[in-house]
Amino acid sequence: MNRHKLRLAFYVRFLSIALTILLLGQSVAWGHGGVSVEDDLCVMRIGSYRAHFTGYQPEKRATQEFCEDIPIVGHAIFVLDFMSDELRNMEVDFRIIKDVNEIGNTATLADLGTQQDIEAATIFYAPPKRYPTGTISLDFSFTEEGRYIGIVTATSPDAGAIPPSVFPFAVGLFPISRFIVPVVVILVLAGGLFAFLMSRAMRRS
Repeated sequence: MNRHKLRLAFYVRFLSIALTILLLGQSVAWGHGGVSVEDDLCVMRIGSYRAHFTGYQPEKRATQEFCEDIPIVGHAIFVLDFMSDELRNMEVDFRIIKDVNEIGNTATLADLGTQQDIEAATIFYAPPKRYPTGTISLDFSFTEEGRYIGIVTATSPDAGAIPPSVFPFAVGLFPISRFIVPVVVILVLAGGLFAFLMSRAMRRS
């Protein structure tokens, strides 16, 4: 095998490995805001405490799970399983607001304005309640696509209010930003391979 064939084999193998890694990476729903992916679990942080967050759209997406972004407008089920047992003794509330200021994935509690602003933008609210079983299951039907923000707050009987979890998410929006980097990388790799093949062809001519 001559030097040119070795180079071609290297480029082909490198491109194959890169594409495999990118495709595997796309199969994971990387969280943002108050939800992150840890050990293949969608983990919500409420202060120093943790809960496993899962969403479903059983009528339209069967048993497919999602961490934050909801694929289709319609009925959705949110399930929180407490990973920190301390949350079982706290009152926990769950709120969904419309992202009226278009803050996006960087939204924090400070960005949401006053409590009156938050209440005005609220489209769903489950008031404070204890969940001794350690599981919260809530249903809500979204009627329009757009960007929303979830807020989960816990209140300890000893320490009082715990810093809330604020997690922005989209409903019915194609997450094009997740594919920009992979597409650019693929184009660069393909361009490098094309340039190599063209250079080889020119040497032969």
